[in-house]
Amino acid sequence: MKKFLIPTLLSFCLCATLIFAQEEIPVAEAERPVLRAQVIQDEPVDGEATSSDAAALPQAPAAPTTEAVPLETVSPPSPLDAQPVGDDAVRLQIFLDESRFGPGVIDGKPGRFTQLAVRSWNEVNGHPLEDWIAVNTAAREAVKNPFATAIVPEIAKQWVNGKLPTKRELQAKVKRMSYRSYAEFMSERYHTDVPYLIVLNGKSKVYNLKPRDTLVVPNVSPFVIEQLTGARHLEDPALSTRLIVVDTKNNQARIFESAPTALIVEDPDAPAATASTQRANKALIASFPITPGKPQFIRYGIWELRNMIELPHWRFDKKLLETGKRGDVSLNIPPGPNSPVGVIWNGTSRSGIGLHGTSDPETIGRARSAGCIRLANWDAVRLPELIRPGATVEIR
Repeated sequence: MKKFLIPTLLSFCLCATLIFAQEEIPVAEAERPVLRAQVIQDEPVDGEATSSDAAALPQAPAAPTTEAVPLETVSPPSPLDAQPVGDDAVRLQIFLDESRFGPGVIDGKPGRFTQLAVRSWNEVNGHPLEDWIAVNTAAREAVKNPFATAIVPEIAKQWVNGKLPTKRELQAKVKRMSYRSYAEFMSERYHTDVPYLIVLNGKSKVYNLKPRDTLVVPNVSPFVIEQLTGARHLEDPALSTRLIVVDTKNNQARIFESAPTALIVEDPDAPAATASTQRANKALIASFPITPGKPQFIRYGIWELRNMIELPHWRFDKKLLETGKRGDVSLNIPPGPNSPVGVIWNGTSRSGIGLHGTSDPETIGRARSAGCIRLANWDAVRLPELIRPGATVEIR
């Protein structure tokens, strides 16, 4: 069996209010689709966020991650040629997630994001975009057990604050924008939400979790937040040449190699390809669900990725949010998973615009932001493994 468990509402994103302003350096106007990474000669400018200080990070070394124990389950198999249900639906979502084609929240209810992820997987592997047989077959082979028993780690105490305030004035006084419950900690750790944990474990157990308790979770590689250090990710000879296309129509970010084959991007609204016409697009590396900004705030065009900062502080400027003009009064909101920008900021050469995490992963694809691109934290933290400063960001 493939080993998976190895360490790895706000309706607005508020991105334009991070600590430092950036110089606005558009690279090109998006008059027509351009998918190849562009060489940018301008010197980089400072980012939109500051690195976390020591008080915002765990005060003790991160404990080794305890592997969850896979559970044997027995459920009637779904037809291979259709969208799966039951355990097979969870199995498919886990498989896609592990393949870096994010299905959104793993909850056994495949929706639009799972369908888009299937299309991406089919595109890379040369199958008709609407085919279910190949991906279901691969998922059953790779994910023998879709569920596992996990232990709430002791270090979760450092990342949970049941008294985290909701008012910005009070949030500015805490050390970290922590999780509000152990249930929230565990749901994000295993790429799901609290309602699905309740389905698997019951309301009483989920609402009364404490360290060392066990919990049934999706058998996916966990998002180990305690491994974040507040690092800045620098340029990389290979990853900095890549391209990320932010599709604001389909709410999906797609990452490509900078090879010419990356120019081929399928439109999910186009007729399905047949087995004889579909060509494998190996230049597509990954895809993730996103929430773009409101139409009036989206900055279409081609930009450069300038910085990638873990656990960023966030500048709350009420006047800027209400009028679009920077005010004289602001608050410095500390980093953490419940920060409006999540656990990582990826700033672009377009001032105030970046890709970042979120405090509410269940709203991805629904609640619009004020201009930035939001991803679930468990997807956002993967970006430094796929792209680096210098990469091209196309917002279309």
